[in-house]
Amino acid sequence: MSSLPAPVPPEPSTSAAMSSPDPIDDPPPAPPPAMDAALPAAVVATILSRLDVRSLLLASAACRCFRSCAAHALCFLPAFHLLEVVLTHNLLRPLLPRNPALRTLRLDAARLDDAAIDCLARPGLHELTLRNCNNISGRLLRELSATCPDLRVLSLNSLADRRGLAMTFSDLKALLDGCSSLETLCLALDFSKFANPNFSHVWSSASEGLSSLEMGFIPLEMLLTLLAVTIESQQLIGYVKAPVFFPSLRKLCLKVEFITDRLIGSISTALPSLTHLDLQDSPIMEPESETDLTVAGLQQLNPKGKLKHLSLIRSQEFTYASFRRVNDLGILLMSEKCSNLESICLGGFSGVTDTGIRAIIHSCSGLHKLKVTNNKCLTDLVFHDIVATSLCLTHVSLRRCTLLTDVGIERLSFNKGLNVLDLKNCKSLGDEAVRALSCLSKLRRLVLDGTLITNQAMEYLGTGVCPLASLSLRGCYKLTNDCIPLLFAGSVKESLRALDLSGILSLTDDAIMMIARTRTPLTQLRLRENTEIGDASVMALASMQFNGETSGSTLQLLDLYDCSRITVLAMRWFKKPLFPRLRWLGLRGSLNRIMVDALVKTRPFLRLACGGEELGTPYRDTSGDWCRHEDDDSEDLEPWQLDGEPVSDAETISEE
Repeated sequence: MSSLPAPVPPEPSTSAAMSSPDPIDDPPPAPPPAMDAALPAAVVATILSRLDVRSLLLASAACRCFRSCAAHALCFLPAFHLLEVVLTHNLLRPLLPRNPALRTLRLDAARLDDAAIDCLARPGLHELTLRNCNNISGRLLRELSATCPDLRVLSLNSLADRRGLAMTFSDLKALLDGCSSLETLCLALDFSKFANPNFSHVWSSASEGLSSLEMGFIPLEMLLTLLAVTIESQQLIGYVKAPVFFPSLRKLCLKVEFITDRLIGSISTALPSLTHLDLQDSPIMEPESETDLTVAGLQQLNPKGKLKHLSLIRSQEFTYASFRRVNDLGILLMSEKCSNLESICLGGFSGVTDTGIRAIIHSCSGLHKLKVTNNKCLTDLVFHDIVATSLCLTHVSLRRCTLLTDVGIERLSFNKGLNVLDLKNCKSLGDEAVRALSCLSKLRRLVLDGTLITNQAMEYLGTGVCPLASLSLRGCYKLTNDCIPLLFAGSVKESLRALDLSGILSLTDDAIMMIARTRTPLTQLRLRENTEIGDASVMALASMQFNGETSGSTLQLLDLYDCSRITVLAMRWFKKPLFPRLRWLGLRGSLNRIMVDALVKTRPFLRLACGGEELGTPYRDTSGDWCRHEDDDSEDLEPWQLDGEPVSDAETISEE
């Protein structure tokens, strides 16, 4: 059969032709131009080059043009910060192309090894911060000395901690010889690995501009020898050409076996111009009088009166030990010589009472940060007349000061500038203390672990004016499900980002469902050791909405360790696309290991902890910055597939 001719549409009549055209018959509008047509690629690249890593990677998921320009911008990025995401070498290498403009590099190196050293030691670097370097050997120090002569800030944590990795004295010597511009050196590792007869003398080659030095554990004898050599070199200046040790050092942080009078005297003589001194010890037995800190040692502190930040902590990690040979008289004499202190941290001074701490409060008019821990002699009298002082405290920590009651905290609340308050294990505190604190308009972080507060305290916070960003209620056993609506009744739900409800046995799934219904944009939620929390809580959090977004979009940390009602059925709620920003997850180790391993493979940027360890980014608890909040560098890396096949713009947007 022959094909029929196509029908010809009838010609319009004259009247129809003269009338206005029907808008339905108008041609459809032209599609919007592609991004590369609307803006030249050079302009887009210039804009993206001014973004940080987080914004850059998020923009790369928008379209093919942004993806290409973002990859190009990585070649000119001056700072690369990824502290919240753990990358392997294969994932890190495409994100760190050759970049002559790179000056700052901050990474979590938990999944990196020696194969990544060439990627880390880059010419032109001014700052390198690496956490969890357990799998990287001491070769990194040698490579930095050869490649990064302009390095100014170096911070390494747990370098070569894994058994079998080498790190020797020659690695340290190469670093000090090669990096002659260092200003800040933080090596949080065991310095006994550098034991060598020349350990003390090698520091003469360290940068003359070194102003901050932080060491992990260093044997006391090694440290005393180093300080003795430093003192000797100072005495020889003017007679012979002697090497110079630490001419610019202002900040010193150390951890030793014992803090002794001899150590304090040596530091004060060798480094009299220190402004920041942080000492911590962890004795394995009660020290003898010859190896302990006494009143005589405290009198040697701060010979030139330049000390601004002081921290003396006796850790009870191995045994219950304290500075029992220091009394109120020692603190009184110290406070007279340290009247310019801005922050002070005293841990384990069991013989110091209200009199000693009040001497500090009244002598140090510029004090902003006060931390006293493990003191069973401190009572409400310490803050009795704090109103009569000119103090403006912003950070206060009174952990395990068990005699403090609501009256003392009410007095403390007269400091209207309080920003951080830690009252962990102050077991005599109740609701009236929280009532006084609820009137503080600048309080951002509050720790009430182990106190006797009830639901009434949560009502005070909910109706108060505190713009709380972090609230910890761990072990407050008198709280029930009813505390949740009371807490979130007011403005707290607008500011709260981190909440710890661990160890509150009366909490059930109903409490978590109420949290989800408040639509509070939490980034951290800790629920460990709550036996009544189960799968329903996970489902509620996965369905949580905020500003129209679903799938628990804001949570970055979720701790469900030892929540006995969590079963393998909950594992499916952790699969993509649910919890898209989750970076830390704590679960019971008894869950199905196959399913746990499968979850790790499908979410390579998720840190899964099943051994009960605390989640989150660790930080050093120092007197000058003991409440430091790290930058939120949690990057959305899943859409960034530099090693994958090319994808269309629609697929890229769908992937985001």
